[in-house]
Amino acid sequence: MTEATGIVGEFLSLKEGTDADLLAMQCGDFYEFFAEDAEIVADELDLKVSQKSSHGSSYPMAGVPLDDLTPYLSALVERGYRVAVADQHETADGHAREITRVVTPGTHLETADDAAQYLAAVVRDDGGSGRAGDGTEATYGLAMADVTTGQFLVTERSGADATAAALTELYKFDPVEVLPGPDVRNDDDFLASVRERTDASLSLHEAEAFAPGRARHRLREQFGAETLESVGVADAEAAVRAAGAVVAYVDDTGAGVLASMTRLRSFDGGDHVDLDATTQRNLELTETMSGDREGSLFATVDHTVTSAGGRLLREWLQRPRRDRGEIRRRQSAVAALAEAAMARDRLRETLDDAYDLERLASRSASGSADARDLRAVAETLAVVATVRDIVAETDRLGESPLADIVDRPDHAAAADLADALAEAIVPDPPGTVTQGGLIRPGFDADLDEVIDAHEAALDWIEDLPEREKGRHGITHLSVDRNRTDGYYIQVGKSEVDQVPAVYDRIKTLKNSKRYTIPELEEKEREVLRLEERRHEMEWEIFERVRERVADEAALLQDCGRALATVDALASLAVHAVGNDWTRPEVHEGDALDIEAGRHPVVEQTTQFVPNDLAMDTDRQFLIVTGPNMSGKSTYMRQAALVTLLAQVGSFVPARSARVGLVDGIYTRVGALDELAQGRSTFMVEMQELSNILHSASEDSLVILDEVGRGTATYDGISIAWAATEYLHNEVRAKTLFATHYHELTTLADHLDRVYNVHVAADESDGEVTFLRTVRDGPTDRSYGIHVADLAGVPEPVVDRSRTVLEKLREEKAIEAKGGGSDDPVQTVFDVSSGEFRTGGDSTPAASGNSSPATSGEDSAATADGGAVDPESVLADEYGTDAPDVLDALAALDVTETPPVELMAKVQEWQSRLDEE
Repeated sequence: MTEATGIVGEFLSLKEGTDADLLAMQCGDFYEFFAEDAEIVADELDLKVSQKSSHGSSYPMAGVPLDDLTPYLSALVERGYRVAVADQHETADGHAREITRVVTPGTHLETADDAAQYLAAVVRDDGGSGRAGDGTEATYGLAMADVTTGQFLVTERSGADATAAALTELYKFDPVEVLPGPDVRNDDDFLASVRERTDASLSLHEAEAFAPGRARHRLREQFGAETLESVGVADAEAAVRAAGAVVAYVDDTGAGVLASMTRLRSFDGGDHVDLDATTQRNLELTETMSGDREGSLFATVDHTVTSAGGRLLREWLQRPRRDRGEIRRRQSAVAALAEAAMARDRLRETLDDAYDLERLASRSASGSADARDLRAVAETLAVVATVRDIVAETDRLGESPLADIVDRPDHAAAADLADALAEAIVPDPPGTVTQGGLIRPGFDADLDEVIDAHEAALDWIEDLPEREKGRHGITHLSVDRNRTDGYYIQVGKSEVDQVPAVYDRIKTLKNSKRYTIPELEEKEREVLRLEERRHEMEWEIFERVRERVADEAALLQDCGRALATVDALASLAVHAVGNDWTRPEVHEGDALDIEAGRHPVVEQTTQFVPNDLAMDTDRQFLIVTGPNMSGKSTYMRQAALVTLLAQVGSFVPARSARVGLVDGIYTRVGALDELAQGRSTFMVEMQELSNILHSASEDSLVILDEVGRGTATYDGISIAWAATEYLHNEVRAKTLFATHYHELTTLADHLDRVYNVHVAADESDGEVTFLRTVRDGPTDRSYGIHVADLAGVPEPVVDRSRTVLEKLREEKAIEAKGGGSDDPVQTVFDVSSGEFRTGGDSTPAASGNSSPATSGEDSAATADGGAVDPESVLADEYGTDAPDVLDALAALDVTETPPVELMAKVQEWQSRLDEE
């Protein structure tokens, strides 16, 4: 293969030295991509591909203009590519190029997405067990950094459920890029779960960055020597390793935003309500089951007017608080905003003019902020002062926690910075920092002097045409400038004979000629010198001003957080007022009392029927029965969402509500096959149930919408029954359990804290009306056939279903139509055995696959008329292990066996029988 030389060779050499997916190399006024990179970029961005010859070979080439690189980079990064950027700089021998930064999904600043853009690192410490991921001694360290805002969070998760807890945190934060540590990057199951639960790109960073000593040193350099101790993570080695790797990665990629990362914060699961990935999906907190934003809880309550406010509100919904003091402060602020309508409207109008200060701080720290960004900082700092004044001037707001929120930033420092920016930057600066005209007159005397001289020189050139016309009597004379000829005098073709001898011709055109004169050449040199000096001085002054803004990153983050908090609280107030929501009483007890509760999303699109809910220590477990499509799921989810909203600090959709603090909300609401991961519907259901039984506590809220429906009837009833007992006796969590297994309703007669409620329906003249009203007591009807009729199932099937159901209830024989025989076969369903039996017979009805030797009366005796040995029959039919399995089943005490252990035994028995 012929090696490339020249520009292509330089490109390939630089590309070989980076682990980025793509390389953009500056070549003059363009960034170029060559070889395979050019083809990839052209395909992704619809660019034209040309060919570049090098050393006898031809290479694909695609490029974008120098000033247009950012949107192309954004498009590539959003598609998951890591793009290295090689910039060109002048040298004594001409110019050289070197990679100055690597833009990745987690280090890209120029995002148009208002949502947080987290870069995450995950480290696992297996405690020296050498059993990666066995869950017995594992500790996970997680670090989440949003380079666009400077937010930096760390935590650890440990114990038997550490893997699930770590994955839940990743789901909550939804990072755009994940750095797996050395102990994680070879764990295929964990990485598959990360890909399944997030849209993050997985990037490998050098293993040395995760080393404990190096990571600790990095963090102390970045955040201060005593920071690890002050935030409580000095002994959290896994968290320190993850955080240090993030700092190293941001530094190594050249994002230039370390200056905006001023604070390290730790967070503990004990500070917030535990919401695992399944619960967030089932409750549709930020997106619906189908992945849409519209129809989610966030979309419903989001009335924010700033991008930072929307990000914060989303964070609140995903991480409700367990601190009653903080919850009440938010409630009081929402109440004040709800009552002070005019002040609330003024605040929202004012906030609408605010820019995203947290992201502007990061852009300033990275050196990518332009003059318009700095003006945006100044204008938004003025908004901070106005918001504070509105709160202070309104008695209802001034007496609320809002006063403390808006007082937290250093307003004197913010005012000084805003004044400095207003004095330095022109009100309407150009779009790029290279155009000049950035600095306001009067800000720098030396710059003003250069500008005056420059403008005087330009005035001289502007007046030159009139002077020359008057001096030489030439009417078609003008002065202009271009890159090729510089400044020139242009004379029309009809008057070229009148030009004086001092005119030096430099170009002949079709209808005119161009000239220059010594005075113009001298003035041109002066203009160029002054232009260069002016641009240099303006750039130096602009950089000093931008560096001052970068130095105040912490101040901007404080101000931005205050504005975002006011915006998020105002959004909750707007929704509460517009939808007749009420302030809930949040207490430390167990009671959950909701009067006339509603589902916050469903009520937006339908005439909603409110329902009450009463749960406490004595009424801990509700079995919810009722027809299909009657509203059981909605009733249970609204209970979970009212609880969640209360612990967010929001008002809730109810006439009144008393909500006892919960430590977690766990749901199992339907399931889908995940065949690509080797998990059927029933396996997913059982894994979700297992997680709840392991994770929930007596302070949790559990929502179960059907358990055991994905297997045989008696298996399902048994699991549901055992799970109910376990939740009631061992976990003791507040639980709502919707089921069509009406046998479970009898548990209310035997378990002290189990009660029945049902969704009522009215049936008359064969017509069923769902009342959507929840009443005490059980029901024994599900009206599934009625729902089948509503769904459009063919009428013959519906009619036949009614006939079969009626005979099953009356334990009458059923004629199996179309069985291949002229005579109908009559069968009866034996409830005690769960089998169909032939009419008038005590033996099970033969299946289509039964052989004569095992069907009907002949199965009771051997061929020679002797008695049959039952164990022999079992062994012949199910294998030699069958009698042992039957003995083990008979010896098992279902009431004393935990559900998870019970499922394990069933799987073991099935495996033994399947092997035969």
